Amino acid sequence: MKAFLLAALLFTALARGEETNDVSIRLRGLEEGVSQLDAKVSRQMNELLWFERLRDLAIIDKVRFTGPPPHTTNDPAPPAGSNEVIVSALTFMPRHRSHWRKLPLVVFAHSEIHGNLVSDEEAHVVRDLMRQGYAVIAPDYRGSSGYGSDFWRLIDYGGLEIEDVHAARQWMLNQHQEIDSKRVGIIGWSHGGLIALLTIFAHPDDYQVCYAGVPVSDLEERIRIRGKGYEQLFAAPYHLGKTLAEAPEEYRRRSPAWNAAKLRTPLLIHTTTNDEDVNIVEVKKMITALQAAGKDFKYRIYTNAPGGHLFNRLDTETATQSRQEIWHFLAGYLHPKNVSAK
Repeated sequence: MKAFLLAALLFTALARGEETNDVSIRLRGLEEGVSQLDAKVSRQMNELLWFERLRDLAIIDKVRFTGPPPHTTNDPAPPAGSNEVIVSALTFMPRHRSHWRKLPLVVFAHSEIHGNLVSDEEAHVVRDLMRQGYAVIAPDYRGSSGYGSDFWRLIDYGGLEIEDVHAARQWMLNQHQEIDSKRVGIIGWSHGGLIALLTIFAHPDDYQVCYAGVPVSDLEERIRIRGKGYEQLFAAPYHLGKTLAEAPEEYRRRSPAWNAAKLRTPLLIHTTTNDEDVNIVEVKKMITALQAAGKDFKYRIYTNAPGGHLFNRLDTETATQSRQEIWHFLAGYLHPKNVSAK
């Protein structure tokens, strides 16, 4: 089915033609169209997998709400409320729960730039949370894949992404009276770890606890490690639009390590020395910044954990032990039905 849809798009694009005779432009447009359709089909197939893999434990729904309008240079600006961004999210409610006891909520910020919540990496996480008695919402914030090129280009790295994720929290509280507004946590890995950190910095009173796994922490350090080619992704017109040299303060504003003094929320960080995506040097800058700011937080640095960047989202003994540490840390503040804090 997926191959058929991609072939259909290719045929349609070639038959329709484009508004230019420049072959390279036409090919780029075709490649983008195929890529976006592939992402959309992949997203829909992944949603089916979520329903199949967790139906024994969770009542799952796909919901839509709004985040803030994108940044605009229009003069005058459009009327308030006229162009909010529509955000989709998966919600998970434990199928077996007490109807007299309120539920704690976990907001789950997915990993990857232009990613979404994927069942092959995060199924363990959500399954564990359902067994413990949490409600979960996982928003596909602006820039996520699977919703077309316009939504993909709305990315606001470390900016309005955060407000979309925070809007997910508010949506769940508005729609589910059985959720306790004073027992809300936020978690994320990699880019989702960055978003979790920046969200608690921006909204410290609304989250009782945070977990950041292998979090992207310092864009300056990340670009230094990964090179100028990586920097060009951020400098794209639909992205930050400027290089690090052109806008160093903007890159720092979107880097948790440069905002460590804002921490007021209980925090646990995990990382591993063999992470080839988010280098240990980057995460250590976050840890050092928090220590320099006199912040009370917890962290663990694993040594060559099996799986590297994905180490505690796998089926290994190390992964299971790491996740248990996470759940006990969260339970100390959120008090779910089926986990006791250590």
